[in-house]
Amino acid sequence: MTRGDDAGEEPVTDGGYEVSTWEPRTALDRLAVLVYAGLVWSARWGVVALAVLAFTAQLGLVVYGITVRPTLGVLTVASILPALVIVGAIWRQDPTARQPAWPLAATFLLSVLFASFAAVANAALKSVVAGYVPSALALVAFFFLVVGPVEETVKWLAVLLYAYDTTGFDAVVDGAVYGAVAGLGFATIENALYISRAIIDAGGFQAARSLQGAFEVATSRSFVGPGHVLYSSIAGYYLGLAKFTDDHWGPIVVKGLLIAAGIHAAYNAIVTGVDFGAFPAVSGGVGFVAFVFAFEGAVGYLLYRKLSKYERYYRAGATRANDG
Repeated sequence: MTRGDDAGEEPVTDGGYEVSTWEPRTALDRLAVLVYAGLVWSARWGVVALAVLAFTAQLGLVVYGITVRPTLGVLTVASILPALVIVGAIWRQDPTARQPAWPLAATFLLSVLFASFAAVANAALKSVVAGYVPSALALVAFFFLVVGPVEETVKWLAVLLYAYDTTGFDAVVDGAVYGAVAGLGFATIENALYISRAIIDAGGFQAARSLQGAFEVATSRSFVGPGHVLYSSIAGYYLGLAKFTDDHWGPIVVKGLLIAAGIHAAYNAIVTGVDFGAFPAVSGGVGFVAFVFAFEGAVGYLLYRKLSKYERYYRAGATRANDG
């Protein structure tokens, strides 16, 4: 065996097994491969099982509410229609092959389940942040240190756990598509939970007057859902970029999560801290709607520019390949 240059050792083609190369040859090698695959499988499905338990404990009320009052399901579907439109727009802007249905559905369901992780973490850490941050800044710190990072991470995890390793995830832009679907799943269960709570606060699932409050909440939540889709689509895009970049997987992923979490937290801080009814000649509801359209429109435009730039790059590469 000869020593390579400064770039490292030259690959050994003869007698290099367990010297500079490795592949499963012996029974022990094959056992190691099986054990590793089993550990990976157990870790993935262990996370899913834990999410199911947390979902049952934290969000099972939604399932019960829909069975008792199907109107809850109708309102939930109506509240996510704007978000669904945005997912469709992102999906259509993918210049590569369309994604198969099953990974998309699995990402949606995983995001619904993993929303329970965010609910638990947000509830547990809110008091912790309040204990270390001055009261005037506690809520803003909570949004930037807990809500934004936690919620964007669980949506990102819904993509990473399954769709990321499928054959359909074969281009950078696919990360944006799967991220958008994860955001839709998160928004769906979050909206259902808010609507359920509104019904309970108004007298319970059987009370006739509870529908008015649920309708009002569903209307307001319809403006929130698109944000979830846009934020996680950004994080998903960077996950796709990391997958098809030789180096720096971790920093690229972290950058995407930081951008998504920062935008998410900024939105929460603004809508919580600003009194939109204080502006002259503007009612609170109109001010809120105007802000949401402006904020999410700006975020959507930034995402659109990134996806358009990728589409031009992709089509230019395809043209060069055809000309060659």
